[in-house]
Amino acid sequence: MSMLQILWLSILQGLTEFLPVSSSGHLILFSKFTDFPDQGIMIDIALHIGSIMAVCIYFYREIEDMIKGLYYGKFLPCFNFEGNKLAYQIIVATVPALIFGAILKFCGTEWLRSQKIIGWTILSGGLLLYAADKMSMTIRKVNSLSLKDALVIGFAQCIALIPGISRSGITITMGRFLGLERREAAKFSMMLAIPTILAAGIFQAIELYINGDYSEISFAINAVWYSFVVSLIAIYGMMWWLKKSTFLPFVIYRILLGSYLILDSYKIIDINM
Repeated sequence: MSMLQILWLSILQGLTEFLPVSSSGHLILFSKFTDFPDQGIMIDIALHIGSIMAVCIYFYREIEDMIKGLYYGKFLPCFNFEGNKLAYQIIVATVPALIFGAILKFCGTEWLRSQKIIGWTILSGGLLLYAADKMSMTIRKVNSLSLKDALVIGFAQCIALIPGISRSGITITMGRFLGLERREAAKFSMMLAIPTILAAGIFQAIELYINGDYSEISFAINAVWYSFVVSLIAIYGMMWWLKKSTFLPFVIYRILLGSYLILDSYKIIDINM
């Protein structure tokens, strides 16, 4: 492990966590196609913590409203309090991922980390995003979503447990199918990342604590801050882009990358040529 590797991983994580291109797929591929060793669970946790910090900074007003709404609503779904409905939308949408994540953790997920699977999921996810962005109406904001809509997005998020699908990509896709405006779909996707990634990070951190593995703590601290900075820049950049533009650049990138990985995994081309 070196600081150069941490820097590259932070840039990769920051740019891909909230853009609909799959951060998990890119992080797996990074060690496959470079001379750097696999970064390990601790660094993955640190990278994701940095991304979550960036979301909390960007959406601090919404988070403040959710906390106040839950407090004044006595932690009941009383939607007459501002922020209360959004809080319950996020809670409801998070539950399926927690359940399916626990099941996959028990069953094992190593077989899902192959280049062939990542290639197909990156490609198919890109095509699905294109269909949703092209065909869907752009008429709704997040506050118009019902709890049933939020649950549908939550079930879609479960598919992102497969590397390459992209958590942000599939939740944005489902949001667009439900008629959310592009910026609103991205907003809900990013805010949904907070409890989802936080829960996964806590679970992994508990495992690390039990195993007593603190050998790379200094690298992890740097990974948090580097990832935070890049993630914040990426969030501002994407929200600015979506004011007037579509998801087409991300779709094109996914199609090109997915096709390349598939062709290489079937030995049709040689990525090392």
